[in-house]
Amino acid sequence: MIAGTHLPYNGATLQERRAQQQPDTRILGRIIACDGAQAVIAARADDADQASHWTVGRMISVNLGDIRTVGFVYEIATAAPTWETGAENAINVKIELVGEVRDTPAGPVFNRGITTYPHLGANAHRIRGRDLEALYDLGGRRAISVGTLSQDASIDVSVAIDDCLNRHFAVVGTSGVGKSTAVSLLVRKAVAARPDLRVLIFDPHNEFATAFPGQAHRIDLSSLDLPFWMFRLEELAEVLFRGRAPDTNEVDLLRELIPQAKQNYRAGAQAGLVRRSSDNGGITADTPIPYRIADITRQLDERLGMLDSKDMRPVLRSLRARIDAAVADPRYRFMFASHLIEDTLHRAIGSVFRVPHEGKPITCFSMAGMPSEVVNAVCSVLARLAFDLAEGSENKLKILVLCEEAHRYMPSDPALGFAPVRHALSRIAKEGRKYGCYLGVVTQRPGELDATILSQCSTIFAMRLANEHDKAIIRSAISDSSASTLSFLSSMGQREAIAFGEGVATTMRLTFEEQPARLLPGHHNGDDDDTGHSDDVDLARIIHRLRATQQPDQGTASETRSSEPLPSAAERMSAPADRDREPSLYLRRATDTRFGKL
Repeated sequence: MIAGTHLPYNGATLQERRAQQQPDTRILGRIIACDGAQAVIAARADDADQASHWTVGRMISVNLGDIRTVGFVYEIATAAPTWETGAENAINVKIELVGEVRDTPAGPVFNRGITTYPHLGANAHRIRGRDLEALYDLGGRRAISVGTLSQDASIDVSVAIDDCLNRHFAVVGTSGVGKSTAVSLLVRKAVAARPDLRVLIFDPHNEFATAFPGQAHRIDLSSLDLPFWMFRLEELAEVLFRGRAPDTNEVDLLRELIPQAKQNYRAGAQAGLVRRSSDNGGITADTPIPYRIADITRQLDERLGMLDSKDMRPVLRSLRARIDAAVADPRYRFMFASHLIEDTLHRAIGSVFRVPHEGKPITCFSMAGMPSEVVNAVCSVLARLAFDLAEGSENKLKILVLCEEAHRYMPSDPALGFAPVRHALSRIAKEGRKYGCYLGVVTQRPGELDATILSQCSTIFAMRLANEHDKAIIRSAISDSSASTLSFLSSMGQREAIAFGEGVATTMRLTFEEQPARLLPGHHNGDDDDTGHSDDVDLARIIHRLRATQQPDQGTASETRSSEPLPSAAERMSAPADRDREPSLYLRRATDTRFGKL
């Protein structure tokens, strides 16, 4: 050790210390305390040194000979509660131990964990640039560049995309900090690095489709084809009961009638004939086999006419009214359209999950304006299908299910939300990586998200959070010794995030790349053919859309009855297809139900 090593402590004047330009002038202090996770450095600082050497958030290296222990500065304070201008002041610097850097023939290599702890008096200095790069090196793993280090913009930040996807990831932060922009950047880079990846985005604000020009296939109520027979009993009940607690008698009745209708369709029975057999060939209400709504209603009509059904008639009438209301509701045409009675499973799945992707591997399911019961049921079906497809493809189909505002589908309170969609997404979180089905979670309220789901996300990008409960949730999720990094959560700027977990080399504070305006989510939100720039409001168009998407809530049998009677079964059966063009409400109801075709 050459002279000058102890200059910060030998009483030399500031001018004398700066005049000696020796290599070890990087030494800034010495270790005076250390435990299993943290250490304290005693140093001196003046007005000029303070800004460049000792600031919270910087990395510090402790020289131990063959290895260099890396620490993260999380607190600085003067030894005495005073500050003398123009003089050196004794300060204490608290660091959190992050890992170790070793020199190898190939260059410095960083390893998490501490094998040799700093001894008292060990030299602490600014970390070298090569060591800092080694700190964030991914060791040959496939990586995507997503931004730069907040503490050093000259160093790019890379994410191990395979580990990030395979073990799921989460992006959390308050509204307006750039979550959607960061998510679109991650998805765009992931698709570029993984051409085999398909992405399904649950988009509650209809903003993501515009962020992927030429790569995204947008689906909404007008373009979605998801046959009712693909819905499990719980999912169908969510639609029929409008999100209310279902009546157990009616659900039990459906559980009995649906298998009979499926068996009737499968056996190729003539319309109007219902097979009455206790043996349904292993078919249940959840088996994805086509059936006709007309077979369900015929069974209900027959039971209503039976003499021994007096006690069940209120239940039969109520269920019949619910089915009539759902089939006649234009919001549910994606389920009950006449052409969906055919076995179109391969076509519906191919469109949603982009098989083949035809240059558009991203599907944006736009949900703004949809009734909550539709969102719940459809998200449940799509999440369930994503897992089943990945599992059945023998690891050939890779699917990322990205949930924007994930607390809607997976709330921390089990009494809230829709149980089937929670179960479907939990299944992806727990087992999906084995089959190539991945989960991306985006939320501004991590405290309201199911803790089990968040614990399955091995890579987390935490953006600015102000709520103490939300910050506590993120602190509990961090798995390494860099928990104090999260003290910055409430003060980070736009596009900044703290990343930790399997997808990054070590916990880091980063700034996501700035993207051009044309790639920002929701930048061109609106209809593609809307090229005008007039400030006039098209009120007629707005009202037309309101009438098309918003209908009175219909929950019980009495509420579903209109002032005009519903068409009879015979009239529904005989209604010609071209009567859809008639203006009569009665005729529209007759044809919208399409019982003659279903």
